[in-house]
Amino acid sequence: MKSTLSILAAALFSCAAPAAEASMVADLAIVNRSTGERLQTYRHAGRLYVAGKPGDRYALEIRNRTGERLLTVVSVDGVNVVSGETASASQRGYVLAPLGSTEIAGWRKSSEEVAAFYFTALPDSYAARTSRPTNVGVIGIAAFREYREPVVASQESVLGGSRMDAAPAAPAANKTEAKRSAGAEERLGTGHGERVHAPARQVEFRKASERPDEIITVYYDSLENLRAQGIIPRLRPRPTPNPFPTDRFVPDPS
Repeated sequence: MKSTLSILAAALFSCAAPAAEASMVADLAIVNRSTGERLQTYRHAGRLYVAGKPGDRYALEIRNRTGERLLTVVSVDGVNVVSGETASASQRGYVLAPLGSTEIAGWRKSSEEVAAFYFTALPDSYAARTSRPTNVGVIGIAAFREYREPVVASQESVLGGSRMDAAPAAPAANKTEAKRSAGAEERLGTGHGERVHAPARQVEFRKASERPDEIITVYYDSLENLRAQGIIPRLRPRPTPNPFPTDRFVPDPS
């Protein structure tokens, strides 16, 4: 397996509620940076969705569930967040320590800074502004275990290695797209915001396989658009309290 030059996130901490409920090697949560709250995840037709609010800054929290180093290649709107290339699972990413985690708050601009992620109308998204609007509205990570030399036993060779699942087939066209109402809001994308201090350093990482051990995908849009598509059910309006529900006289207490 070839050696890969990757980015090691400097900040490692314990992570919280994951977006992927049945994840194998990594967890992903999307956090509102203004409030610190993790965005609620909705499951619809086998996919995961979160609702974003235009203007809100957000970050990705990724946690390594394994006891070995893990490479996570991160894509926002079909763009690699480290290199700015149209994303491919074979590209550079963030290396997480065993059972470690990191927060990715923007597009990497240098070893010291990122340009903040924020929800914005599709035309203002970084992908659209770089002529790549096709995949706006999706966040993904491809996770790779690290290669380990086979352990030679006294009488036989024991082949070590991690589970290697084939990359999933591309999802079918989203049938809910046809439900988008004429009055729906502009689709959300991710903008290229202000510079944020986020130091990182480069390390060597040798993947166990060229196929990801896991791919986690989360789609996002505005709350109104997700409701218009039937992904998030509309709340029933609360009845207005009536100060005079009856015209009876006061009864005796029981």
